Amino acid sequence: MYKLYGSFGSGSAAVEAALAETGVAYEVVMTNTKEDAHLTDAYRAINPRQQVPALELPDGSVMTEGSAMLLHLADAHPHTALAPAPGSSARAQHDRWLIFMAVNVYEGELRHFYPGRYSDRPASVVAKALEYVERHYMIVDEAIKGPYFFGDTLTMLDIYIWNMATWTDPVRLAERAPKVHALMTTVRNRPLIAPIDAAHG
Repeated sequence: MYKLYGSFGSGSAAVEAALAETGVAYEVVMTNTKEDAHLTDAYRAINPRQQVPALELPDGSVMTEGSAMLLHLADAHPHTALAPAPGSSARAQHDRWLIFMAVNVYEGELRHFYPGRYSDRPASVVAKALEYVERHYMIVDEAIKGPYFFGDTLTMLDIYIWNMATWTDPVRLAERAPKVHALMTTVRNRPLIAPIDAAHG
């Protein structure tokens, strides 16, 4: 069984959705970051960086970094076809865009929501972060085939985009990156993901 340490409204939603779509047995251990549950000594033993999510694998080992978790779950359960075959050109593109989201959009959102971590003048950080995130969503928008990123098949990339897109002003997203907004809506309405979306909303 997998054990996911997560918090509402965080990047753990994507991992929870991926676990649900994979069909594996898992449990979620809520680690409320708003109450600093991730800053305890007990959680530091799980993730020294003290961030969520963290994922305990069935063998008892623990991994961090949500994007890596999605790729691992796809490879550990290939029958789900939630990512193209490892080594294929299609997989190269899948991983390219997933990591693009992780290092650009996710990082930009961290600056948006936690500007004090980056500057003593957080207001200027927020404005620049929002511009940065929007620019990268517009790049992603141009590449989406629809209704999912690569067409008709859900992948881990779509789950990751959905999670992050829920943090964005939906009206602004629909105006500036309409295909991203449509993809987010398609993913959030999937039967296994809808309750997770509602819980994290």
